[in-house]
Amino acid sequence: MPNIYDQIPKELPEELFDEIARGGAFRLERIVSKGHATPEGEWCDQDRDEWVILLEGSAGILVDGNAEGVILKPGDHLQIPAHVRHRVEWTEANTETVWIALHYQGGIDK
Repeated sequence: MPNIYDQIPKELPEELFDEIARGGAFRLERIVSKGHATPEGEWCDQDRDEWVILLEGSAGILVDGNAEGVILKPGDHLQIPAHVRHRVEWTEANTETVWIALHYQGGIDK
């Protein structure tokens, strides 16, 4: 089985998105960031719900309607409902930030 930390390039001019698995109602991916952020003035607005967990590094996320934002560190996770605008304000510039993102439809019961 591949290791989630394998095959991370030394240079990351753009964020790296690797699909791990896909099914009818979901997509699971690894994201690797290094100093990346959502471009100024842009927001992510997705058709599917998203759950992310940060495995390594740190990041600042801004969710529309929450002026304070959220800082994620290893082990922190966040659920973002479909069509809730959000943006990555920053990720660490000196080390990789490794995320797992689950994009899904139909909601999840806790």
